[in-house]
Amino acid sequence: MEEKRLFSKQDLRKLIIPLLFEQALAITVGMADTVMISSVGEAAVSGVSLVDMVNNLIISVLAALATGGAVVTSQFIGANRKEDACKSAKQLIYSATLITLVITVAVIMFNRQILLLLFGKIESDVFQNAVIYLVISAISFPFMAIYNSSAALFRSMGNAQITLKVSVLMNIINVAGNAVCIYGLHMGAAGVAIPSLMSRAVAGVILYQLLKNPENMIHLTKEHFRFDWDIIRKILFIGIPSGIENGIFQLGRVLVVSIIAGFGTVQIAANGVANSLDSMGCIVGQAMNLAMISVIGRCVGAGDEGQVRYYTKKLLATTYFYTAIVNSLILVNLKWILNIYGLGEDTTRLAYILVMIHDGTAILLWPSSFVLPNMLRACNDVRFTMVIAIFSMFVFRIGLSLVIGVHMGMGAIGVWIAMVVDWIFRVVCFVGRYLSGSWRKSAKLV
Repeated sequence: MEEKRLFSKQDLRKLIIPLLFEQALAITVGMADTVMISSVGEAAVSGVSLVDMVNNLIISVLAALATGGAVVTSQFIGANRKEDACKSAKQLIYSATLITLVITVAVIMFNRQILLLLFGKIESDVFQNAVIYLVISAISFPFMAIYNSSAALFRSMGNAQITLKVSVLMNIINVAGNAVCIYGLHMGAAGVAIPSLMSRAVAGVILYQLLKNPENMIHLTKEHFRFDWDIIRKILFIGIPSGIENGIFQLGRVLVVSIIAGFGTVQIAANGVANSLDSMGCIVGQAMNLAMISVIGRCVGAGDEGQVRYYTKKLLATTYFYTAIVNSLILVNLKWILNIYGLGEDTTRLAYILVMIHDGTAILLWPSSFVLPNMLRACNDVRFTMVIAIFSMFVFRIGLSLVIGVHMGMGAIGVWIAMVVDWIFRVVCFVGRYLSGSWRKSAKLV
């Protein structure tokens, strides 16, 4: 039976293993950023962690466009429509870059207003660090759009090794730059932002150039570019709902952090450190998110519902198994890991509690809450995932945060309990959607 499958075990390993290393590398470097900036002081840590929420909001919207392009391209590959796949690649990169340039200009022009709107009145030294970090980060957004789009296209081809190699280079530039700018030049928040800008620019340009190789299954043609609105519509059919969903999700996280910002610098810093550690627990899930789009998208393009179900179960089971291993290791070694950050006793104690809440429940809830929805997106069932995610964010993640965190006086701990309730609701809805088979109505080429 193995030869009748669209993906052999070797094909899946070639796709998933580089994705795992790539996600682990990105998250580890993110932790290194936090450790390095922590040497400047808790005001810098707080400022950077606040802006990272804004950056994640914008980057998640860009990632949604890349997801739309990856779904459409994967479906074209599954349907053996290689010419259309190449056309969709070019449309994705150019449209994503244009949209991002507009966002970049807006963020640079209104940086202070954005921070005041999202976080209100925060301590002046935290605010100044946040402004510096946000402005420099905004310049990197177009390069990030090119990188995300190009990487998504390579994954659609099943070639994650290229993106891993470029990711290694990108993160070497980032870490080395941080070391020089923070420890050598004492540039504070700018010392984290400038290396990120440089690394994203290099990575984006390299992947874009590699996509021009005509030997690739998907490549950028040399013909003069013009917008193909039919293909852009197909991309946006997936990308817009996903972008709205991702944007609202990240905006919700920003609003939650704005709630935490009112609890003081200790809770902001603990939340920032906990977020960086929590990302480690989601390494496998983040990699499987990307794999699910490519694998299920190709199955949909081939019109094979049986293989959609087969690979959904296979990838989800794999995610659960390795998520349990990774999170268990983090929890066992958590005290030692937190000592690396060198933060105050109160901050360290709170960060410990927050990570225990997140990673302990992630073992049971995270895969079905976040990986399974990508199966639905690859089947074009994007409106359902969008509605559920938005509803759950506002009612549970934000609403309960206000109730438990503020009104009941539990602070950041109450906010993270509300997050777990959000996960539970998402799991019930997405598992129910899969088992009902409602996604089959949309599981066809867009």
